[in-house]
Amino acid sequence: MKSLTFLSALLIASCVFAADAPKSGELIGDPKIIGSLDVAGTRAAGVKATENAEKIGWRIGSQAYTLRDRSLLEALDTLYMLGLKYVECYPGQAVSPSEFKDAKGKPQTFGPGMSPEAIAAVKKKLDQTGIKVLSMGVTGIPADEAGARKFFEFCKDFGMERIVTEVNEKQFPVLEKLGEEFNIDIALHNHPKPSYYWDPAHVLKAVADYKHIGSCADVGHWQRTGIKPIEALKMLEGKVFESHFKDLNEFGNNKAHDLPWGTGTGDAKGMLEECYRQTKAGHLGGATKKMTFNIEYEIGHGTELVENMAKSINWFGNTCEELSKK
Repeated sequence: MKSLTFLSALLIASCVFAADAPKSGELIGDPKIIGSLDVAGTRAAGVKATENAEKIGWRIGSQAYTLRDRSLLEALDTLYMLGLKYVECYPGQAVSPSEFKDAKGKPQTFGPGMSPEAIAAVKKKLDQTGIKVLSMGVTGIPADEAGARKFFEFCKDFGMERIVTEVNEKQFPVLEKLGEEFNIDIALHNHPKPSYYWDPAHVLKAVADYKHIGSCADVGHWQRTGIKPIEALKMLEGKVFESHFKDLNEFGNNKAHDLPWGTGTGDAKGMLEECYRQTKAGHLGGATKKMTFNIEYEIGHGTELVENMAKSINWFGNTCEELSKK
Protein backbone atom coordinates (compact mmCIF):
# COMPACT_ATOMS: atom_id res chain seq x y z
CA MET A 1 0.00 0.00 0.00
CA LYS A 2 2.84 2.38 0.87
CA SER A 3 4.64 1.73 -2.43
CA LEU A 4 1.42 2.28 -4.35
CA THR A 5 0.89 5.63 -2.60
CA PHE A 6 4.44 6.71 -3.41
CA LEU A 7 4.06 5.74 -7.07
CA SER A 8 0.84 7.73 -7.21
CA ALA A 9 2.64 10.73 -5.74
CA LEU A 10 5.38 10.44 -8.34
CA LEU A 11 2.81 10.27 -11.12
CA ILE A 12 1.04 13.38 -9.84
CA ALA A 13 4.32 15.28 -9.49
CA SER A 14 5.40 14.23 -12.99
CA CYS A 15 2.19 15.61 -14.47
CA VAL A 16 2.43 18.84 -12.49
CA PHE A 17 5.93 19.59 -13.67
CA ALA A 18 5.63 18.34 -17.24
CA ALA A 19 5.46 21.88 -18.60
CA ASP A 20 8.58 22.83 -16.66
CA ALA A 21 10.50 19.58 -17.12
CA PRO A 22 14.28 19.94 -16.77
CA LYS A 23 16.58 19.28 -19.68
CA SER A 24 17.57 15.86 -18.37
CA GLY A 25 13.96 14.69 -18.01
CA GLU A 26 14.46 13.92 -14.31
CA LEU A 27 11.69 14.67 -11.85
CA ILE A 28 11.93 18.10 -10.24
CA GLY A 29 9.85 18.75 -7.15
CA ASP A 30 9.76 16.89 -3.87
CA PRO A 31 7.25 13.99 -4.03
CA LYS A 32 7.65 13.29 -0.30
CA ILE A 33 5.54 16.29 0.66
CA ILE A 34 2.58 15.71 -1.63
CA GLY A 35 -0.50 15.45 0.54
CA SER A 36 -2.49 18.46 1.62
CA LEU A 37 -0.30 20.72 -0.50
CA ASP A 38 -1.58 22.00 -3.84
CA VAL A 39 1.66 21.46 -5.73
CA ALA A 40 0.68 23.13 -8.99
CA GLY A 41 -0.91 26.10 -7.25
CA THR A 42 2.03 26.44 -4.88
CA ARG A 43 4.56 26.68 -7.69
CA ALA A 44 2.41 29.07 -9.72
CA ALA A 45 1.97 31.39 -6.72
CA GLY A 46 5.70 31.28 -5.99
CA VAL A 47 6.63 32.11 -9.56
CA LYS A 48 4.25 35.07 -9.47
CA ALA A 49 5.67 36.26 -6.15
CA THR A 50 9.20 36.04 -7.55
CA GLU A 51 8.15 38.09 -10.56
CA ASN A 52 6.43 40.70 -8.38
CA ALA A 53 9.57 41.02 -6.26
CA GLU A 54 11.83 41.43 -9.27
CA LYS A 55 9.61 44.19 -10.65
CA ILE A 56 10.60 46.38 -7.71
CA GLY A 57 14.25 45.31 -7.70
CA TRP A 58 14.00 42.65 -5.00
CA ARG A 59 14.65 38.93 -4.79
CA ILE A 60 12.99 36.35 -2.59
CA GLY A 61 14.85 33.19 -1.70
CA SER A 62 15.36 30.82 1.18
CA GLN A 63 18.06 30.03 3.68
CA ALA A 64 18.63 26.32 3.11
CA TYR A 65 18.68 25.92 6.90
CA THR A 66 14.91 26.23 6.77
CA LEU A 67 14.89 22.84 5.00
CA ARG A 68 17.45 21.19 7.26
CA ASP A 69 15.15 18.16 7.55
CA ARG A 70 16.42 17.09 4.11
CA SER A 71 19.59 17.15 2.05
CA LEU A 72 20.61 20.09 -0.13
CA LEU A 73 19.66 18.29 -3.35
CA GLU A 74 16.21 17.55 -1.91
CA ALA A 75 15.91 21.11 -0.59
CA LEU A 76 16.57 22.50 -4.07
CA ASP A 77 13.75 20.35 -5.44
CA THR A 78 11.47 21.77 -2.75
CA LEU A 79 12.46 25.35 -3.52
CA TYR A 80 11.73 24.73 -7.20
CA MET A 81 8.28 23.50 -6.28
CA LEU A 82 7.79 26.65 -4.19
CA GLY A 83 8.58 28.77 -7.25
CA LEU A 84 11.80 30.25 -5.83
CA LYS A 85 14.93 31.05 -7.85
CA TYR A 86 17.43 31.86 -5.11
CA VAL A 87 18.99 30.08 -2.16
CA GLU A 88 21.48 30.80 0.58
CA CYS A 89 23.33 27.58 1.35
CA TYR A 90 24.61 26.81 4.80
CA PRO A 91 27.64 24.78 5.89
CA GLY A 92 26.69 21.52 7.51
CA GLN A 93 23.80 20.48 5.27
CA ALA A 94 24.33 17.06 3.72
CA VAL A 95 24.61 17.28 -0.05
CA SER A 96 22.71 14.04 -0.64
CA PRO A 97 20.88 11.54 1.59
CA SER A 98 23.40 8.81 0.86
CA GLU A 99 25.40 9.33 -2.32
CA PHE A 100 28.48 11.30 -1.19
CA LYS A 101 30.58 10.34 1.83
CA ASP A 102 33.68 11.86 3.39
CA ALA A 103 36.82 9.96 4.46
CA LYS A 104 35.12 8.92 7.70
CA GLY A 105 32.06 7.57 5.91
CA LYS A 106 29.84 10.48 6.94
CA PRO A 107 27.69 12.44 4.48
CA GLN A 108 29.56 15.21 2.70
CA THR A 109 28.23 18.63 3.62
CA PHE A 110 28.10 21.83 1.59
CA GLY A 111 31.33 23.81 1.68
CA PRO A 112 34.90 24.01 0.38
CA GLY A 113 35.62 20.40 1.43
CA MET A 114 33.17 18.90 -1.07
CA SER A 115 34.48 16.37 -3.58
CA PRO A 116 34.42 17.23 -7.29
CA GLU A 117 31.62 14.70 -7.72
CA ALA A 118 29.48 16.34 -5.02
CA ILE A 119 30.13 19.80 -6.48
CA ALA A 120 29.08 18.52 -9.91
CA ALA A 121 25.88 17.04 -8.47
CA VAL A 122 24.91 20.32 -6.82
CA LYS A 123 25.64 22.30 -9.98
CA LYS A 124 23.59 19.85 -12.02
CA LYS A 125 20.63 20.28 -9.68
CA LEU A 126 20.99 24.06 -9.76
CA ASP A 127 20.95 23.93 -13.56
CA GLN A 128 17.90 21.66 -13.61
CA THR A 129 15.90 23.82 -11.22
CA GLY A 130 17.10 27.21 -12.45
CA ILE A 131 18.06 28.15 -8.89
CA LYS A 132 21.05 30.37 -8.14
CA VAL A 133 23.16 30.24 -4.97
CA LEU A 134 23.34 33.91 -4.06
CA SER A 135 25.15 33.46 -0.76
CA MET A 136 26.47 31.11 1.90
CA GLY A 137 26.17 31.38 5.65
CA VAL A 138 26.20 31.73 8.49
CA THR A 139 29.81 30.61 8.18
CA GLY A 140 33.26 31.19 9.53
CA ILE A 141 36.01 32.39 7.19
CA PRO A 142 39.66 31.36 7.67
CA ALA A 143 41.60 34.09 9.49
CA ASP A 144 44.70 33.77 7.28
CA GLU A 145 44.63 35.38 3.84
CA ALA A 146 45.57 32.19 1.99
CA GLY A 147 42.77 30.25 3.64
CA ALA A 148 40.28 33.07 3.14
CA ARG A 149 41.25 33.27 -0.53
CA LYS A 150 40.45 29.57 -1.02
CA PHE A 151 37.09 30.16 0.63
CA PHE A 152 36.33 33.06 -1.72
CA GLU A 153 37.41 30.93 -4.69
CA PHE A 154 34.88 28.28 -3.67
CA CYS A 155 32.12 30.88 -3.39
CA LYS A 156 33.06 32.44 -6.73
CA ASP A 157 32.95 29.03 -8.40
CA PHE A 158 29.27 28.84 -7.45
CA GLY A 159 28.63 32.39 -8.63
CA MET A 160 27.84 33.69 -5.17
CA GLU A 161 27.43 37.40 -4.53
CA ARG A 162 27.78 37.32 -0.78
CA ILE A 163 29.18 35.54 2.28
CA VAL A 164 27.16 35.76 5.50
CA THR A 165 29.30 35.58 8.62
CA GLU A 166 29.93 36.79 12.16
CA VAL A 167 33.73 37.06 12.01
CA ASN A 168 35.56 39.61 14.13
CA GLU A 169 36.49 43.04 12.77
CA LYS A 170 40.16 42.03 12.87
CA GLN A 171 39.55 40.11 9.63
CA PHE A 172 37.89 43.00 7.83
CA PRO A 173 40.95 44.45 6.01
CA VAL A 174 41.66 41.10 4.34
CA LEU A 175 37.98 40.45 3.65
CA GLU A 176 37.53 43.88 2.09
CA LYS A 177 40.54 43.26 -0.15
CA LEU A 178 39.21 39.87 -1.26
CA GLY A 179 35.68 41.26 -1.62
CA GLU A 180 36.99 43.83 -4.08
CA GLU A 181 39.04 41.24 -5.97
CA PHE A 182 36.27 38.64 -6.24
CA ASN A 183 33.32 41.07 -6.31
CA ILE A 184 31.77 39.31 -3.34
CA ASP A 185 30.19 41.19 -0.44
CA ILE A 186 30.42 40.17 3.21
CA ALA A 187 27.23 40.50 5.28
CA LEU A 188 27.38 40.43 9.08
CA HIS A 189 24.65 38.33 10.63
CA ASN A 190 23.09 39.12 14.01
CA HIS A 191 22.13 36.33 16.36
CA PRO A 192 20.22 37.42 19.49
CA LYS A 193 21.90 39.10 22.44
CA PRO A 194 24.55 38.33 23.71
CA SER A 195 26.02 37.31 20.32
CA TYR A 196 28.79 39.53 18.95
CA TYR A 197 26.72 41.51 16.42
CA TRP A 198 23.35 41.53 18.19
CA ASP A 199 23.34 45.35 18.40
CA PRO A 200 22.79 47.16 15.06
CA ALA A 201 24.78 50.12 16.43
CA HIS A 202 27.80 47.82 16.75
CA VAL A 203 27.30 46.58 13.19
CA LEU A 204 27.05 50.14 11.86
CA LYS A 205 30.27 51.18 13.58
CA ALA A 206 32.09 48.04 12.45
CA VAL A 207 31.23 48.38 8.74
CA ALA A 208 31.37 52.16 8.41
CA ASP A 209 34.70 52.29 6.55
CA TYR A 210 34.15 49.31 4.26
CA LYS A 211 32.55 49.14 0.83
CA HIS A 212 32.07 45.37 0.67
CA ILE A 213 31.08 44.69 4.29
CA GLY A 214 27.53 45.32 5.49
CA SER A 215 24.60 43.72 7.28
CA CYS A 216 22.60 40.54 6.86
CA ALA A 217 19.62 41.86 8.78
CA ASP A 218 18.08 38.98 10.69
CA VAL A 219 14.90 40.80 11.66
CA GLY A 220 13.67 37.82 13.69
CA HIS A 221 16.67 37.88 16.01
CA TRP A 222 16.22 41.63 16.44
CA GLN A 223 12.64 40.91 17.51
CA ARG A 224 13.82 38.26 19.96
CA THR A 225 16.33 40.69 21.46
CA GLY A 226 13.73 43.44 21.84
CA ILE A 227 15.02 45.63 19.00
CA LYS A 228 12.36 47.08 16.71
CA PRO A 229 13.33 45.96 13.21
CA ILE A 230 12.14 49.10 11.42
CA GLU A 231 14.29 51.28 13.68
CA ALA A 232 17.29 49.00 13.10
CA LEU A 233 16.78 49.06 9.33
CA LYS A 234 16.72 52.86 9.43
CA MET A 235 19.89 52.93 11.51
CA LEU A 236 21.70 50.70 9.03
CA GLU A 237 20.44 52.45 5.89
CA GLY A 238 22.98 52.05 3.11
CA LYS A 239 24.57 49.03 4.75
CA VAL A 240 21.84 46.37 4.57
CA PHE A 241 22.86 43.82 1.93
CA GLU A 242 20.24 41.11 2.57
CA SER A 243 17.82 39.88 5.20
CA HIS A 244 16.90 36.69 6.97
CA PHE A 245 13.28 37.80 7.00
CA LYS A 246 10.98 36.56 9.75
CA ASP A 247 7.74 37.21 11.57
CA LEU A 248 7.38 35.90 15.13
CA ASN A 249 4.65 35.12 17.64
CA GLU A 250 6.19 37.34 20.37
CA PHE A 251 8.40 40.40 20.67
CA GLY A 252 11.28 40.53 23.14
CA ASN A 253 11.35 36.80 23.87
CA ASN A 254 14.40 34.73 22.87
CA LYS A 255 12.15 31.68 22.62
CA ALA A 256 9.69 33.30 20.20
CA HIS A 257 8.97 31.15 17.16
CA ASP A 258 8.35 31.76 13.48
CA LEU A 259 4.98 32.39 11.90
CA PRO A 260 4.04 32.88 8.25
CA TRP A 261 5.02 36.38 7.17
CA GLY A 262 2.38 39.01 7.85
CA THR A 263 0.71 37.09 10.70
CA GLY A 264 3.08 37.82 13.60
CA THR A 265 4.05 40.71 15.87
CA GLY A 266 7.00 41.99 13.83
CA ASP A 267 5.12 44.45 11.57
CA ALA A 268 6.35 42.62 8.48
CA LYS A 269 4.54 44.99 6.13
CA GLY A 270 6.07 47.99 7.84
CA MET A 271 9.52 46.45 7.43
CA LEU A 272 8.96 45.98 3.72
CA GLU A 273 7.67 49.53 3.37
CA GLU A 274 10.87 50.82 4.98
CA CYS A 275 12.98 48.59 2.73
CA TYR A 276 11.11 49.87 -0.31
CA ARG A 277 11.81 53.46 0.72
CA GLN A 278 15.52 52.63 0.96
CA THR A 279 15.38 50.75 -2.34
CA LYS A 280 13.95 53.77 -4.15
CA ALA A 281 16.75 55.86 -2.63
CA GLY A 282 19.35 53.37 -3.95
CA HIS A 283 20.49 52.49 -0.43
CA LEU A 284 19.66 48.78 -0.19
CA GLY A 285 21.20 45.53 -1.42
CA GLY A 286 24.95 46.09 -1.35
CA ALA A 287 26.93 46.12 -4.57
CA THR A 288 24.07 44.63 -6.61
CA LYS A 289 21.46 47.09 -5.27
CA LYS A 290 19.09 44.10 -5.41
CA MET A 291 17.83 43.34 -1.94
CA THR A 292 17.37 39.66 -1.12
CA PHE A 293 14.81 38.48 1.42
CA ASN A 294 15.52 34.92 2.54
CA ILE A 295 12.94 32.80 4.31
CA GLU A 296 14.45 31.28 7.44
CA TYR A 297 12.38 29.16 9.77
CA GLU A 298 13.95 27.99 13.02
CA ILE A 299 11.18 25.45 13.65
CA GLY A 300 9.08 22.96 11.72
CA HIS A 301 9.58 20.18 9.22
CA GLY A 302 7.82 18.29 6.46
CA THR A 303 4.56 19.39 4.85
CA GLU A 304 3.58 21.90 7.53
CA LEU A 305 6.89 23.74 7.17
CA VAL A 306 6.61 23.89 3.38
CA GLU A 307 3.01 25.10 3.63
CA ASN A 308 4.13 27.92 5.93
CA MET A 309 6.89 28.83 3.51
CA ALA A 310 4.31 28.94 0.71
CA LYS A 311 2.07 31.24 2.78
CA SER A 312 5.01 33.59 3.37
CA ILE A 313 5.94 33.62 -0.30
CA ASN A 314 2.37 34.37 -1.36
CA TRP A 315 2.05 37.20 1.17
CA PHE A 316 5.40 38.64 0.08
CA GLY A 317 4.38 38.60 -3.59
CA ASN A 318 1.10 40.35 -2.85
CA THR A 319 2.87 42.97 -0.73
CA CYS A 320 5.41 43.61 -3.48
CA GLU A 321 2.56 44.15 -5.90
CA GLU A 322 1.00 46.69 -3.52
CA LEU A 323 4.32 48.51 -3.08
CA SER A 324 4.86 48.71 -6.83
CA LYS A 325 1.75 50.87 -7.10
CA LYS A 326 3.01 53.45 -4.61
